[in-house]
Amino acid sequence: MKIKITSKTHVKPNKPILGKQQFQLTTFDLPYLAFYYNQKFLLYKFQNPLDLEEPTFQNNVVEKLKDGLSSVLEDFYQLAGKLAKDDEGVFRVEYDADDEEINGVEFSVAEAPDVSVGDLTIEDGTAKLEEFVPYSRISNLEGLSRPLLVIQVTKLKDGLAMGLAFNHAVLDGTATWHFMSSWAEICRGAKTISTQPFLDRAKARDTRVKLDLTAPKDPNAGDGAAEPPQLVEKVFRFSDSAIHTIKSRANSAIPSDGSKPFSTFQSLTSHIWRHVTLARGLKPEDITVFTVFADCRRRVDPPMPEEYFGNMIQAIFTGTAAGLLAAHGPEFGASVVQKAIVAHDARVVDARNEEWEKSPKIFQFKDAGVNCVAVGSSPRFKVYEVDFGWGKPETVRSGSNNRFNGMMYLYQGKAGGISIDVEISLEAHVMEKLEKSKEFLLIEEEDGKSLSNGNGNANGNGLV
Repeated sequence: MKIKITSKTHVKPNKPILGKQQFQLTTFDLPYLAFYYNQKFLLYKFQNPLDLEEPTFQNNVVEKLKDGLSSVLEDFYQLAGKLAKDDEGVFRVEYDADDEEINGVEFSVAEAPDVSVGDLTIEDGTAKLEEFVPYSRISNLEGLSRPLLVIQVTKLKDGLAMGLAFNHAVLDGTATWHFMSSWAEICRGAKTISTQPFLDRAKARDTRVKLDLTAPKDPNAGDGAAEPPQLVEKVFRFSDSAIHTIKSRANSAIPSDGSKPFSTFQSLTSHIWRHVTLARGLKPEDITVFTVFADCRRRVDPPMPEEYFGNMIQAIFTGTAAGLLAAHGPEFGASVVQKAIVAHDARVVDARNEEWEKSPKIFQFKDAGVNCVAVGSSPRFKVYEVDFGWGKPETVRSGSNNRFNGMMYLYQGKAGGISIDVEISLEAHVMEKLEKSKEFLLIEEEDGKSLSNGNGNANGNGLV
């Protein structure tokens, strides 16, 4: 794919923010310094071909995006700043309009005239997306000298590809999509955003944590770690009907151990956990770990507002023997997941923070757990509502960063309702088995009717 960068500029808040603004990173932020930038990819198809002609594209699309970005940065000005640390190694995000080292948000424009929206919509892997999404394999720690948000807008044959890289030490998924929806809102003509961000990080946690970090490390690597396995990626698209089927099966035999009816999240993720474990061919006594990066805004006491800008996530870990997961029905795994999530209350959140503050540990992917299935992002995020004025996106994806064996990202399905798209990275032989699993794909054989066409996409009856 031939892609040419045609311009690169920096965008700052439209109105200067008075004085130096400093916000100490919290215990919720710091573990992710060694993660890579959090990449997002949105793909838009233009209905009017004239919008892609010059100077229309530059005036009506590029400048509209940049003007809207400049406006929304007045509220989200931390994204226009940089990371900094004091002499004791306490990290902060700061913005100072008078600081020449703070350039704002990096904004690049590119063109790929031979690439269509369809070429990128059908892509399951992320290799072809790398040229459209900036900052592959750039550590968040490099935010000390790099922008905290980098955007690349690429003009395609029939639409636009938007690649973004957010510094994950500064914000989580909830804050990311709050920013994206606010930016789109301004571009659609709103004078002000409908929901202001809550910027005071000290309200979430006000503990000075001193870190001795000098150079970024590959979060995939540990001391003397073996070469990580080669992974393949796939998107499984679960329709409304498929989700209802998975949820009803999990709830058909709720254990009498205090379990409550299982949510959509608990039912779907345990379904995936169980079938990935089966595809891995683990021994019955092998432990498999389930990890979810959970939003803690409503878990802490007092709760933080949904609009809190920063990270408010913690990794919740649970696990069981592979043999138990395989031998029981879907309700067993759903119960294990539910118990772990319910138990992670304000007391547990505080205890985890206090433990980390006494002995800080920068998260590496190997810390997610043995034979792990891990969940990031959330189908609650209204990613298909991010409309800048030319319609809803055709697809929304994560980039190539922050992927490891068993990592999956959940997004709302484009079909709407309770449909969910699942991006997952696995070893090739495991993915091959998963794709052939009739139970995982919800294939019915009794009348020869298949609820799946075999490519992991979901139609109205099951998986498309």
